[in-house]
Amino acid sequence: MGDGLADEAQRARFERLVLPHADAAYSLAFWLMRDAAQAEDAVQEAYLRAFRFFAAFRGENARPWLLGIVRNTCYDLLAAERRSGCSEEFDEFNHGAEAIAQGAVVSFPVNPEAAAIENAEHELLRRSLRALPVEFREALVLREFHECSYREIAAIAGVPLGTVMSRLSRGRRLLLRALSVPCKDEDTGT
Repeated sequence: MGDGLADEAQRARFERLVLPHADAAYSLAFWLMRDAAQAEDAVQEAYLRAFRFFAAFRGENARPWLLGIVRNTCYDLLAAERRSGCSEEFDEFNHGAEAIAQGAVVSFPVNPEAAAIENAEHELLRRSLRALPVEFREALVLREFHECSYREIAAIAGVPLGTVMSRLSRGRRLLLRALSVPCKDEDTGT
C-alpha cells in the first residue's frame, strides 16, 4: 500500500516539475530534428525516458535535465536514421511552413508591406539557423529561444562551460555571416 502512495507522489512530482517544459522540449527537438513529426516522436520518447529515470532526478529545476534527455534522444534517433540509411532530406515546401506555424501566435501588422518584410526576415533567420551545424544551432536555440544560462547549456549538452561559450560565439558569427550574404546580393535599385 505504501508503494502506491510513493508512486502517486512521484507521478505528481513529475507532472509538476517536468510536464510544464513540453513546449521547450518540442522546440529544441524541432530545431535538432528539423521535422515536426520526428520532433514529436523524439519528445514522446524523451518523456518516456524522463519518467523511467525520474526517481534518480534530484532538485527542483527539471528543465535542463529534461532538455538534456531531449537532446540525447534526438541524437540517438538521428544516428539510428543514418545507420538505417532512411534519412530524408528536409523539404521546406512539404515540412517547413506548416511545422513552423504550429503553435505560432498570429498578429496582423498595420500594413501589408511591413508584414511582407517581417515575414521575409523571419524566413531568412529560420533558414539560416537551420543551415548551421547542429552543435551551434543547439547552443543558439537553448540560449536565445529558451534563455538557458551558460551553465544550463553545459549541463544539457554535457560539455564544459568554455565549449558552450565558444559554440555560442562561433554560432553567432556563422549566423551573422549567413544573414548578411543575402543582403549583399540584393539589388537595392540605387
